[in-house]
Amino acid sequence: MLNIAVFGSGRGSNFRAILAAIESGSIPGARIVCVISNNSSAGILQIARDHSLPAYHLSQAQCASEEAFVERLLGVLDSHQANLIALAGYMKLLPQQLIARFHRRVVNIHPALLPKFGGKGMYGHHVHEAVLAAGETASGATVHLVDEAYDRGAILLQRKVPVLPGDSVEDLAARVLEVEHELFPEVIRRIASGELLLPAPAVLTHS
Repeated sequence: MLNIAVFGSGRGSNFRAILAAIESGSIPGARIVCVISNNSSAGILQIARDHSLPAYHLSQAQCASEEAFVERLLGVLDSHQANLIALAGYMKLLPQQLIARFHRRVVNIHPALLPKFGGKGMYGHHVHEAVLAAGETASGATVHLVDEAYDRGAILLQRKVPVLPGDSVEDLAARVLEVEHELFPEVIRRIASGELLLPAPAVLTHS
């Protein structure tokens, strides 16, 4: 069973798309075991609560040190037996110890065709502004593995959308988001079915 912990900082639309796919039976062998946000008012937490899923506000600001924060995160993930982390609009860089513990078991969705338009500061409308400013004729979404740097991990799946003449940032963002809502559930379906093979999480002590 694929036990998914979803991390997010905002409204949670990609989380909602994954949850809908699981609840409809489109992703057999997978379940969401918890939702974690660094933002106490994030919509993603309310969606989780509305579906009776464990929802946690966990932020480094709550802890005396990064080590204490990692301890809390790993404690929650282990208590729910999470074996995959899905970053659905999570705006923080994950601690290295967490990435090591879930080596090649953390996936993220990015609103552009990586490796273009990725890296620190490339999120939300900033990505679409950069795509339009560069005069690109296509954009899209990318699901990739997560490592210690923003948007650098191996690409798992991409899908393109056209950039149309006269597009505003909002126009392009809406077109890309529609594709994101298809792409992220598809990647998780492939992981759950074994079409995309990922290693088991590393066994590291965190006490």
